[in-house]
Amino acid sequence: MSRSTPKVVVAHSPAWVAQTWLSFVLSVGVTAVGVWNLPVDIWVKSFLGMGLLFTVGSTFSLSKTVRDQHEMEQLGTRIDEARVSRLLSEHDPLAPPKM
Repeated sequence: MSRSTPKVVVAHSPAWVAQTWLSFVLSVGVTAVGVWNLPVDIWVKSFLGMGLLFTVGSTFSLSKTVRDQHEMEQLGTRIDEARVSRLLSEHDPLAPPKM
């Protein structure tokens, strides 16, 4: 007697996956080449390269955290829906009140 709609999980197309990987590799690669070709001392290039690596690493961590939070919210919603469904199925509106 649940009124919730079933979840439809749509897989990403191979073209989308290829585009996202290509975009990631291209953006990091072009930025690294740009840092390497800067007309500055090696320590400045190293600092900028290290910043690029930390940015990429923290981007992965952030995206994983956001995904995990979203999945936990969905799980919490499903648990709440199950509790409400159970309470509604156990409730008899015609039964005399218990005292």
